[in-house]
Amino acid sequence: MGKRNRGNQEISNLTKKQKKHLKEFGEQHPFHDNVVDRPEKTQILRLPHTPERPEPEIEEDSDEEQQSAYEKLLSTMIQGAYDNSEDEESNDDDDGEDEVVDEAEGESGEEEEDDCDDKDEEGEASDDPKRKECSEKTNGDIEDNGQGEIKAEFTDKKNEAAFSLESNLPAEEEENSEEQNEDMFVKHQEIELSEEEVGRISKGSKIKTQIKWTKMGTLQCMSPLERFPVLGQPSSAPVPLIHKTLEANWHLLNQSSQPEGGAVLDVTELQKELLGLMGTYRDVYFTNSSPLKEAKEVRSAYCLHALNHVLKANTRVLRNNGKLKGTKDMEEDSSRDQGITRPKVLILVPFRDGALRVVQTFITLMEPKGKKMDVSNKKRFKEEFGEEPGDMPPNLHRPDDYQAVFSGNVDDHFRIGVSILKRSMRLYSPFYSSDIIIASPLGLRTVLGADGEKKRDFDFLSSIELLIVDQADVFLMQNWEHVLHVLKHLNLQPLDSHGVDFSRVRMWNLNNWAAYYRQTLVFSAVQEPQITNILSKHCHNYRGQVCSKTIPKVGSISQVLVQLPHVFQMFHSDSFMDQDARFQFFVDKILPQYRDSIMSHTFIYVPSYFDFVRLRNFLKKEDISFASISEYSQRSEVSRARHCFQKGDKQFLLFSERFHFYKRNTIKGISNLIFYGLPTYPHFYSEVCNMLQAGVREGSASFTCTALYSRYDTHRLAAITGGERASQMLQSKKPVHLFITGEEKNT
Repeated sequence: MGKRNRGNQEISNLTKKQKKHLKEFGEQHPFHDNVVDRPEKTQILRLPHTPERPEPEIEEDSDEEQQSAYEKLLSTMIQGAYDNSEDEESNDDDDGEDEVVDEAEGESGEEEEDDCDDKDEEGEASDDPKRKECSEKTNGDIEDNGQGEIKAEFTDKKNEAAFSLESNLPAEEEENSEEQNEDMFVKHQEIELSEEEVGRISKGSKIKTQIKWTKMGTLQCMSPLERFPVLGQPSSAPVPLIHKTLEANWHLLNQSSQPEGGAVLDVTELQKELLGLMGTYRDVYFTNSSPLKEAKEVRSAYCLHALNHVLKANTRVLRNNGKLKGTKDMEEDSSRDQGITRPKVLILVPFRDGALRVVQTFITLMEPKGKKMDVSNKKRFKEEFGEEPGDMPPNLHRPDDYQAVFSGNVDDHFRIGVSILKRSMRLYSPFYSSDIIIASPLGLRTVLGADGEKKRDFDFLSSIELLIVDQADVFLMQNWEHVLHVLKHLNLQPLDSHGVDFSRVRMWNLNNWAAYYRQTLVFSAVQEPQITNILSKHCHNYRGQVCSKTIPKVGSISQVLVQLPHVFQMFHSDSFMDQDARFQFFVDKILPQYRDSIMSHTFIYVPSYFDFVRLRNFLKKEDISFASISEYSQRSEVSRARHCFQKGDKQFLLFSERFHFYKRNTIKGISNLIFYGLPTYPHFYSEVCNMLQAGVREGSASFTCTALYSRYDTHRLAAITGGERASQMLQSKKPVHLFITGEEKNT
């Protein structure tokens, strides 16, 4: 692949063919023009007037005319550096008109356009193409679909200037307004930590207290620094100050979640408590975000908080732009108002439908009354993130929670940037020009890459100030490693400056202390140690953390309709991750009881896929008659396994929890039920137990149910049996406990 000749070379170095083209057209062929990638500064010659294009018939060869042509060449190159789009059009015209240039040169010129380091796909010129192009492509401009085909992902680059924070000035009402010092946003941003305090936070020492709120229940509060007050009653955390853009609509918080024509609910008490708690800028872990009840209220609340944060931050930047334009004597510290990169908020949701609902809530909160809000690429967004007709079969009967989780577009590979300025919103903005990034963990993982990969980028996560993890329990059913991978790449020191003005960057960003100022909000339908672990390992907010600790009084075992004895057997384990103890207990104590042919139709429920593979390999090695169904099983394999198990051709059926989460198929022919581990979702326990009444054979033996647990399964056990019973079972010296359901009185 050839390279274009530098614009400053002497005419004597040109080939005969180049001289001929220069003489006829007044410029070199575009094949030799290297405007975008030019390391040396081009000498600019000011011409008295625009030279006319010479006619091809003129064949004079004087030195004076050659010099004039060279001047024309330089002026053309300078013009092309500022307007490369016109240069592209002239390239096409020259290729069509010039029959002197051979085809080999034309083909080489087309091939070199594929070089990412030299040119942009759309032919846009930039001051630093290697940096700008790579940063813009971070939004996923080019993506491999796994089949060797390259798929282009759309990003909006047309509205770059309109949504730029550097070049815009505040509106009149914003320019005259001043920040309120009592605003917690201002206090949180301007707090200065000492190195000693940062070291104390890193060590993990925390002051723990417990308090009870009306709607959020029991809250466990942890504070790493003594100088910040401990959380009190809801009155100590009122709803924070709302940005002027949101003042008119924030009371309509629940409008986007209501069906068309339905009455709009006022802000609920739960939302007021959540907004007050989030307004303190503490980390929050809320464990009662049920998809049927609280999930919609929670989504509306964190969308308002995220918008409020972004609008306040952008208003501060625009106001300082105006001050810096009017005076040069502005104090240096007062103009430090941003991070190294622009993205401030990262929202992780499991499916595209969740991203759609988040954006719809943003629009509802920002749209002026009686006017349509300016949202760029809204139609394209609805097409790609909306639900297509026929996605959900009309005759599919599934539980209500299944319908709530899997409604809409359930694609789990996506990412989109959102930039907000004043009362306008741009969707599909490049990550480095975005205020908010909405993505799935898998969608971000493909951009972040892994160690050793050449094409990877994570600088856009360096200045994240607010992380929101919604439906964290669903991530457990997808791939939890993707979530951990994203968390490990948050608030790292960027590898490039990305054109930032360091005089405007906050000192705690320059000190690489952004992780100590980041607020993390985690919402889940269940309380799981793996989710709790991300707050203790990956969250270091200097203002502390608040976790809800609600223990259910009545467990899901009360929803079992089948007359069934439930035998809970406890085994000793040294840690939560000690899976060997569970496996050994199952192999030595449980499985021998069901090896007899009398104990046929035994269903083994396995929550973890790793345990599923381990058990499957063991049963194969022992030559035990079994079938298996997992989330990776083909439809034909599932049908064959269900048929063989129901007919009794296979004694055991190994069943993964993820398959039940995604399919909810009813398995017929179960007589004996074994829970290798307690289900992640408590209602899964009653659903599986109630499968025993499906396909009951005449004269069949009585049913049995055995469940294994350790002292590290406290939350799951309490959700199934109830808080008081779980406490008794864990403190008891007896390892076996019996419950009987289906009678008037449970034992």
